[in-house]
Formats: sequence, C-alpha cells, structure tokens
Amino acid sequence: MTNTEKYKALLESELQTVTEELQTVGRVNPDNPKDWEATEPEHPEAQAEDNDVADNIEEYENNTGILKQLEIRFNGIKDAIARIENNTYGVCSTCGKEIEEDRLDANPVAATCKAHME
Repeated sequence: MTNTEKYKALLESELQTVTEELQTVGRVNPDNPKDWEATEPEHPEAQAEDNDVADNIEEYENNTGILKQLEIRFNGIKDAIARIENNTYGVCSTCGKEIEEDRLDANPVAATCKAHME
C-alpha cells in the first residue's frame, strides 16, 4: 500500500516551488485559471533600439519555452494530488496494478507502473 501522506507532502512542496518558478516567467491566464501564459518583458515603447527590441523578443521566447515545461510539471503535480484525494494515487492508470515505490520515489507524479512508462 502506497504511503500517500509521504507523497502528498513531496508533491505540495514541489507545487510551491514550481508555482514560484512559473511566476518568474508568466502569469495565470485571466480567461482560463488552469492555464499560464508567458509575460512580455517590460520595455519602453518609445526610443526602443533595435537591439533592445530583439533582446525583448528573445527573452519572451525563452520565457515561453520555460513556462511550457513548468506548466506541464505544474499540471502533473495537480493531477497527482487529485489522485491522492480521490484514493487512486499509486495505481497504474493503464493496468490498475500498484505503481512500484521506487518509481514513485523517482517521480511522484507518475500515473503508470514501470511496465507502462511512456
């Protein structure tokens, strides 16, 4: 039987860290609270030099890439916490068998056993 309290504490801690990281590159989409969007770098529109504009575009593109990876992890953590709350955490979503503890230790977000890893 999976020790869900152990994993819930790990997941909640990681969720806090990922949320803080997300806030450095994006914000919650006001039209869809489950979605994050990259924030544009602040820059004065007037007197913007070509190099400044190029730097801002590059920074925005970097933020978008970082944000997408963090958002995937954020949603995975939220899903894992939901599985804990509905008593399906630690059960393979493919075959219904218990997920190996060493797999959950390596990746507490895992929803499948080793045999069904992607």
